[in-house]
Amino acid sequence: MHAVVAPGERTLTDLDYSRLTKLVGNRLAPLLDDLLANADITSPRNVQADVVTMNSRVELVDQYTHRRQVLTLCYPQDAEPAAGFISVLSPVGISLLGLRAGDVAKWQTPHGEECAATIESIQYQPEATGDYLT
Repeated sequence: MHAVVAPGERTLTDLDYSRLTKLVGNRLAPLLDDLLANADITSPRNVQADVVTMNSRVELVDQYTHRRQVLTLCYPQDAEPAAGFISVLSPVGISLLGLRAGDVAKWQTPHGEECAATIESIQYQPEATGDYLT
């Protein structure tokens, strides 16, 4: 995906924003840079339960194949794609972060294939359970 993230399109918690800024340091990916620069920032206590935050588990429906899958958005050191743990620095991870249930995430694979999936539901969001520090 090579689009710029428009202001107001994504919502991040201030904790996620801070951690992601430190995580990428000088290796800032252009898409993540756009996301961090343009996202609406809120406190973990005020983020809506339908927003994809770090460590959220989401159910996606592929817009082309209608295949369903469940993914958990995680930090790179916790990524296990075969087990459904997707790094926030991956094209899929960047495309999900800050979107809401019902939104369409779009990304491009390393081979140039265009992908799109609807966020069908958020099965787990740490902040919705009162976990404001994970």
